[in-house]
Amino acid sequence: MKTKIHPKYKKIVAHCACGAEYNVGSTAKEIHLGICAACHPFFTGKQKYIDAAGRVDKFNKRYAKKEEAKK
Repeated sequence: MKTKIHPKYKKIVAHCACGAEYNVGSTAKEIHLGICAACHPFFTGKQKYIDAAGRVDKFNKRYAKKEEAKK
């Protein structure tokens, strides 16, 4: 490897929005996560901020307009 061209790799603490902290290695000075394994719905089994019914209704409305336009 060439000398004096690589950034310094150091141990830092990554902070999640839920308050969890992880010790990781990085070239960045600090890392702030929006979501992590402690608060992600897939890992916790809890669903947050999901509006699946609204998305389905919105899709059906758009699809109905296209079907009417075809006829």
